[in-house]
Amino acid sequence: MPLFNFGSLAGSSFGFFKQLHGSVAAAPAAPADDGTIMGQGPFGLKYYLAGALSGGICCSLTHGALTPVDVVKTRIQLEPSKYNQGFIGGFRQVIAAEGAGALLTGLGPTAQGYFIQGWFKFGGVEFFKIKITKAIGDKSAWDNRNTIYLAASAMAEFIADIFLCPFEAVRIRLVSQPDYASSMPACATKMAAEMGVMNAFYSGFVPILFKQVPYTMAKFAVQGKAAEAIYSSLNSDAKSMSKGSNIVVSLASGVVAGVVAAIISHPADTLLSKINKGGAGGSGSMMSRLINIASETGIVNLCTSGLGPRCIMIGTLTAGQFGVFDIVMNAVGAKKFHFHDPATAH
Repeated sequence: MPLFNFGSLAGSSFGFFKQLHGSVAAAPAAPADDGTIMGQGPFGLKYYLAGALSGGICCSLTHGALTPVDVVKTRIQLEPSKYNQGFIGGFRQVIAAEGAGALLTGLGPTAQGYFIQGWFKFGGVEFFKIKITKAIGDKSAWDNRNTIYLAASAMAEFIADIFLCPFEAVRIRLVSQPDYASSMPACATKMAAEMGVMNAFYSGFVPILFKQVPYTMAKFAVQGKAAEAIYSSLNSDAKSMSKGSNIVVSLASGVVAGVVAAIISHPADTLLSKINKGGAGGSGSMMSRLINIASETGIVNLCTSGLGPRCIMIGTLTAGQFGVFDIVMNAVGAKKFHFHDPATAH
């Protein structure tokens, strides 16, 4: 039996969507199933695989490239009393204490983990938003496109986090305890032996959901709205503009989306960093450890420690992801699905 039944998930998403918007029931029947939606497509397995591959590449490249920023951000979150000289000062402190090579700590699990996460996240968002649009019709989809973005990204990210969580646990352990193990496989093996598989790799699953799901929902919804605003200001749309111009729009809207998403998800990101540090929060259940950590850290510090570096990191990272995603999609010959007003020609 497959681990995930995407058709069933898509059906469940439609049920949720229908409850949220009663008008959907009155939507006109979908046109004949030729694979096209809103005048675009056809969309089949080849398209979804192209989206998954593009998502894996864009997430792996951007997260991997920003590993030094993530190292400093994580250190500030874990030891704010020590790393208290700001973002640039944090770089200097890490280099002075451990050498420049320390800034690449965790590169392996970061690049690998986020390739897998990007595969399911971006591929999943394309899959779910197209399936929901197809189920409810063009007009209802256009009227409720923001909700479709939110629902599709939440479902896709939940699936992606199941695969990402073990890699994040290893990355954070390597960053927080550089002398714990010499490599990603050695770290994973040692953690599993000491703590058991579930405690070692999934203690941070709840905070990673609280971090990643709102982050991804905000990222895709805000990017969609920002891109629409940019196209509107230019009196144009994605179909009318060149591939290069669309990539520029993706980059610009990605910066806005990244900063908003970083602020929303930052408290959970701080909890995730702390719970994967050895001994953090005591020895009780995962929830009791999270409560202890939140109480010890304080709400203000949860929301602000490392926020500046994270806004820089996520703003840059998100812009890069949407830009690279479009570039790879173009390279493999897939044209990205965009919402269009069915009342206008497209």
